[in-house]
This record gives sequence, structure tokens and C-alpha cells, in this order.
Amino acid sequence: MRQRPFVLSSDPHAPFPPAASAMRDPDGLLAIGGDLSLPRLLNAYRHGIFPWFSLGQPPLWWSPDPRMVFHTDGVRLSSRFRRALRHSTWQVRTDTCFDQVITACAHAPRPGQHGTWITSGMRQAYLDLHRQGHAHSVEVFDGDALVGGIYGVAIGRMFFGESMFSSRSGGSKIALAALASRLHAWGWPLIDAQVENDHLHSLGGRLMPRAAFLEQVAELVDQPAAEDGWTERFGLLPASALSQPPVP
Repeated sequence: MRQRPFVLSSDPHAPFPPAASAMRDPDGLLAIGGDLSLPRLLNAYRHGIFPWFSLGQPPLWWSPDPRMVFHTDGVRLSSRFRRALRHSTWQVRTDTCFDQVITACAHAPRPGQHGTWITSGMRQAYLDLHRQGHAHSVEVFDGDALVGGIYGVAIGRMFFGESMFSSRSGGSKIALAALASRLHAWGWPLIDAQVENDHLHSLGGRLMPRAAFLEQVAELVDQPAAEDGWTERFGLLPASALSQPPVP
């Protein structure tokens, strides 16, 4: 493992070092520098690498071992929560207000975290990815009010989750479960959740060795995905439809 992170060149098309060479301490730190240009971001995700840094820092690029993931048929909602969903009038759609979702994620309070890693530069980079059809948001609405959401990057048949938020209890859970339900129906097996925490574990997140994760990513990013837009393909999903557990 590297003792120091690799310093990226200014060329946005320059390759990253192998993800397996990331540092052990801090876990997964692979490279430093570069920019958040579209080609560099897409190259990073294709190789199981993501940016994560705070305001005032240069871009930091990570590939931790192990990796937190969700299998799209394995998101877990409690029985009590599913019973409550039976009577929910909330609805889920996608890519109708990406800017609002990423802004809400940037301002969502995180335990033990001050400020946000979704800086203005990070936000602009993902808005550019969204405009080019690479980044997507799943949005939960109560009437006209946005009450939860998640956003991330899709390449091939692999979805790389970035952040989620709730402005009302359960909003992010519904967004994640809806995303997983649709992806599973489309034949997408995996959602990257990056770094483990107790909340993700409670929703069914699992740790995967980095080598196994990278192997799956390499296969999935090269698989063809449907060319139609996510808004139309995802459609309008009633939250009440998530009240039943996934079929094994």
C-alpha cells in the first residue's frame, strides 16, 4: 500500500493509479489533486474511485477497502415502516429537480460532521454530470414538497450513490428503496454506498472486499444501459408500492 497519495497531473484524461494501491491510513486515500472535470470524474468512477474532500482542500480521491454496497434486491425497511407506507400518499420520481436534491444533501446535518463536503465546486461538477446524462436524482414528494432524495452517478449498469437527505422522517429511506427497486427491475445488481456507517447497515448495506467490488464494477460499467431518459423510464412510483418486501 502507498505511504503517500499519488499526485495527479493537470491532464483531465491522465489515468489514476490502481485502486488497490490506495493507502491503509487513512483507509482508501489514493490520489490528490487534479480537478472535477467530466472526463476525470467518469474515469474515476469507472475504476471504483470517488472524490471526497472539504472546503479549502485539494481534491482527494478514494477507494476504501472494504466497500459499502447495496444489492438492489437487498435494501431493508423495517416491518413497521413498510406498514406505514401502505397509507402513504408520497410519490417518487427522478431527474425533475436534481439541483434541489444536491443542494438539500449539501445542507443536511450529519452526526459528527461540521460543514459539508458538497462544496460549490463539487455541486457544479455534478450538475454538469447531470446535464450530460451521467448523474441522476431520485426525489420523494409529498404533494409539491420535496421531502427526501438521493443522487449519484450511473455508468453502464452500475450506480454509484453519492448522498441522500430527508426533510421529513423516512424520506431518504423511501428514495433509496425506490432506486433499488427500479434498478433491480432493470437488471442493475449493485449500488455503491462508498463508506460504511450504522445507518447504511440498518438499511441492508453490506461490506464487500475492494478486489471483489472492483471486479464487479469493471464488468458492470461496460454493460449497455437503456438509452431512454431516466424520468420517463423510472416513471411515477407511489411510495405505497414499497410497502411489500422485495421478492427473493
